[in-house]
Amino acid sequence: MTAHRKNRISSRPGGRHLAPPALVLVGHGSRDPRALTTVRALRDRIRELRPGLPVHLGHIELNAPLLPDTLATLGTGEAVLVPLLLSRGYHVKQDIPEAAAASPARTRIAGPLGPHPLLVETLYERLAEAGWRTPDEAERRVSGVVLAAAGSRDPEAGVDTRRTAAMLADRLGVPVVPAYASAAAPTVPQAVRALAARGRHRIAVASYFTAPGRFSTECAAAAPWLAAAPLGAHPSMAHLTLHRYDETLTTPPTTTPRHLATAFQGRGERRNLVP
Repeated sequence: MTAHRKNRISSRPGGRHLAPPALVLVGHGSRDPRALTTVRALRDRIRELRPGLPVHLGHIELNAPLLPDTLATLGTGEAVLVPLLLSRGYHVKQDIPEAAAASPARTRIAGPLGPHPLLVETLYERLAEAGWRTPDEAERRVSGVVLAAAGSRDPEAGVDTRRTAAMLADRLGVPVVPAYASAAAPTVPQAVRALAARGRHRIAVASYFTAPGRFSTECAAAAPWLAAAPLGAHPSMAHLTLHRYDETLTTPPTTTPRHLATAFQGRGERRNLVP
């Protein structure tokens, strides 16, 4: 965010300062306790990067605080909701806008975190931590990566995941096949077999999940060679979250974000966008 922008949202004539709109991290929620620990660590990292910015956490399900409860604590204040989700889908298009519409808070909703180059760099570094090394030419011909994602019936989610897979393939120099834990095909084992059928036997699984959980664990177990950790509280995740917050604040107030337009049509929910 530019200094001009910071000044414009944090001060008013007469020298009285206003707090910036709150950042609400919207996590999916998980029964795996590691997930809550991870998103809390990401929240804390964001607070360190942006002192003075109110940062809150709300979940779609399974973990407290739930998003409606978090929004209730804001009263009629301003907030930007940033989904800790990696592609478009039902939660982004329906669940989060509905929670925002039911709240008196004046909210804007950012797009999902992905696709974005910072996610690709995080995936690369997680693979490196797991043991991936830049292959020589002989190794490159037999190497491949499966990008393991949660999965969605929404076709736009598949578009987003395939775009990330293509970007990661460019970064690694080897084929990257997207695969899914549920609701979409192929599965990780199917993607592994497809790569093996092409003579790619040095296969790693990149974990395209925000935090650990059942899906990420199941996908990792299907790796024939090495499996990377989820994206987690990597510094790039914190920077990307703040980037989504900042770019949402620059959206013209009269414009509904494109990825939410369908969800708002005919439902009278534009009233909760920041005027």
